Amino acid sequence: MRKEREFTVPSQRAPRRARPGPGPAGRSAKPSRARPGVRDRARYWVDRTVVRGVPALVAWLALACLSLVAPASALLVWTDDASPDTLRGKAATVWRTVGQTLRLGGEVGPPLRIALSVFLALVSLLYVSTLVGLVTTAITDRLAELERGQTTVVERGHTLVLGWSEQTPTLVAELLAAHAQRRAGAVVVLADRDKAEMEREARDALPSRGRIRLLCRRGRPTDPAALARVTPAAAEAVVVLPPDGPGADAQVIRTLLALRAAVGEGCPVRIVAGVRDGAHLPTARLAAGPGAVVLDVDDLAARLLVQCVLEPGIALVLEDLLDFAGAELHTLHRPGLAGRRYGELAAACPDSCAVGIVRADGTPHLNPPPDTELTPGDGLVVLAEDHRATVLPATPATPAAPAAPVATAVGPAPVRPATVPALRRALLLGWNGRGERVVAGLARGGVVAVRGDEGAFMVREGVGVAAEPEAYDHVVVLAGQGGDGQPDPDGRTLVALLHLRARERRTGRAVPVVAELTDARNRLLAPAARRTDLLVTGRLTALLLAQVSQNGHLAAAFDELFAPTGHGVRLRPARDFVPPGTEAPFADLAAAAARRGVAALGYRPRDAALPRLNPPKAVSRTWSAGDVLIVVGPA
Repeated sequence: MRKEREFTVPSQRAPRRARPGPGPAGRSAKPSRARPGVRDRARYWVDRTVVRGVPALVAWLALACLSLVAPASALLVWTDDASPDTLRGKAATVWRTVGQTLRLGGEVGPPLRIALSVFLALVSLLYVSTLVGLVTTAITDRLAELERGQTTVVERGHTLVLGWSEQTPTLVAELLAAHAQRRAGAVVVLADRDKAEMEREARDALPSRGRIRLLCRRGRPTDPAALARVTPAAAEAVVVLPPDGPGADAQVIRTLLALRAAVGEGCPVRIVAGVRDGAHLPTARLAAGPGAVVLDVDDLAARLLVQCVLEPGIALVLEDLLDFAGAELHTLHRPGLAGRRYGELAAACPDSCAVGIVRADGTPHLNPPPDTELTPGDGLVVLAEDHRATVLPATPATPAAPAAPVATAVGPAPVRPATVPALRRALLLGWNGRGERVVAGLARGGVVAVRGDEGAFMVREGVGVAAEPEAYDHVVVLAGQGGDGQPDPDGRTLVALLHLRARERRTGRAVPVVAELTDARNRLLAPAARRTDLLVTGRLTALLLAQVSQNGHLAAAFDELFAPTGHGVRLRPARDFVPPGTEAPFADLAAAAARRGVAALGYRPRDAALPRLNPPKAVSRTWSAGDVLIVVGPA
């Protein structure tokens, strides 16, 4: 009571005298507060009711329903001609209507009967509402689990991709294209990334037709429990991608160890992985186990850059050779190949182009001599649309008698005097972790690389060695390092290409340029000249990983194809095999190339930028002086 008096005493005091202010008659200048309106009071009452908890909400909800249902039921009964005449009968009918509406039983009679009916109705309501809540919660949790990508994948023969990087969308697109050729299959991606984001980035890669499925699951690839959800032991191939950023190779090694723990020792699953630093290559191979293929992606990117320098204009050829659109490399292991010669098999392929052979131990021999004999277990490497559509003769063909030479037909090339190749120089603009490998690869190919001052070239042309790119045989523009220091690795490449193109227009002298890009979308923005090769190294490495994941024998074959020395993909003028203006099918040029010791893969017309790999051999065309033949042969 003392506290109540303390609170009531101030209200009994006389009001304080208002302080004189600047207003008239000494009134205070402080404005008076407006009284809350009816809407504000109603909102405040609702807030206080909600704060009280569920019982208060249920009580007010019951009162609100009764205030609406009871008058409406009474009006319905009083307006019904078939309703009872007495007031008691009408009240009982009103109660039945209210009870049926609110599921409260609606029984009439003694108070105990009414109370029991209400009790049973409340129990039924509690049971039904609880059951509905449980079912709703279970469905909501299941949907949330599906959205998070935590469900188990039950597939067999699928391709599993572990990890996420800039190359993952390209890799997934190629794997989907590979499975589309089989008209069935699935590609599963496991990465510590939001499932919706992964599906959104890879949605454009889904084929419009076929039963190909793309399944994305969220989880750490280094966690064996997360790996168990994507059934790696039942997969046909597993591809481990190095993530972007520092510590990528350590992440790959841990993923390989977790993969071996999940599938067990001796599991026949094809494993393909990539590392960024060659120093970690032996450790990654030990973690992957015997039979796995571990590639140095940075070394591969450097070798592709070197090959583009040694063979100007080959960038699109390499990309067409590595993707699954059109023709790609296949290994044929058909019965009856043992004991036959490579030259006879290469000449007897009507719908494919023979490239070489793969021995039983996996050793490739590209463009071997025609009299090379295949042994049991060897396979034939061909460039074809589909390995199942490639037709080989069952028996060796009888060699036909040589026809008389025709002046306009394909014949042996004229003998040219041997010349000593002149020393070539390449100007390097920009630098990254692959720079030293590019310099070493160019040196093995007979090209001296000179680092230029990229900043001086772009800002102050006329200063330093980079101010005269026309003095070099090639210009190589390397992408930036990326990361925190340079978030846009392609920015300086685009600027350098812009200045090179402006200088070419001003001087009228064009120098072959090889520019490295990290984002394929910047290819459309690059101000490339006619003799510029734009090489998206990340895309090409992803294409190569996809090819090897579907055919493990191709790893060694691609390793030899992309070497600066030895038998690789080369570009040769078509006039070396056929006189300009001659109308002949591609089969005649393939035969002439075989006599010259190279294997023809296709050609690139003079007026076209895209190559045509594995063209129809029987279709004739007129060969011009600007046509280029794509072959596999020595440098």
